[in-house]
Amino acid sequence: MDATPTPPASAPAGERPVGERPVRTGLVAAVLGIAAVVVLLDQLAKAWAVRTLGDGRSIEAVGPLVELRLFRNPGAAFSFATGTTWIFTVVAIVVSVVIIRTSRRLGSRWWALALGLLLGGAVGNLLDRLFREPAFGRGHVVDFIDLPHLFVFNLADAAITCAAVLVALLGLRGVRIEGDRRAEEA
Repeated sequence: MDATPTPPASAPAGERPVGERPVRTGLVAAVLGIAAVVVLLDQLAKAWAVRTLGDGRSIEAVGPLVELRLFRNPGAAFSFATGTTWIFTVVAIVVSVVIIRTSRRLGSRWWALALGLLLGGAVGNLLDRLFREPAFGRGHVVDFIDLPHLFVFNLADAAITCAAVLVALLGLRGVRIEGDRRAEEA
């Protein structure tokens, strides 16, 4: 019996083998493209908010239901864990690396959308934590979409929330990252 390993079958165009499954480079590119669009829109919106709302004024966007008002958040959602911004900086870096590594297993366009939104949101807020005041790695996240008496958020937060909903729906439907469905147990 020959013990030499069999070379992997050649991957179709646009794919390269990793382990047993080929990397679908189109889906990886989709994740990165979606993330780039989210980051760009988020950073442009935050720059606008700082420039326009920095004097303390607010703008009614949808009557009294949605206002645009500048907040600088030193913590996580709902200003949780204020003063530990550096922890969220590290977490955002780790999450971004995990998403990029996980994207190599993608076989689903819906998962590509979810991971792209999640990566874009994480990087959008990470850039604030890295480069905004008060200091590198401890910057405050710019939030400006205010739902009075509920919460304030930004486009990166909205992308993360949409990604979470999409991941939950994919999980409920049994769609795996690889694109196939979990086998139903009898």
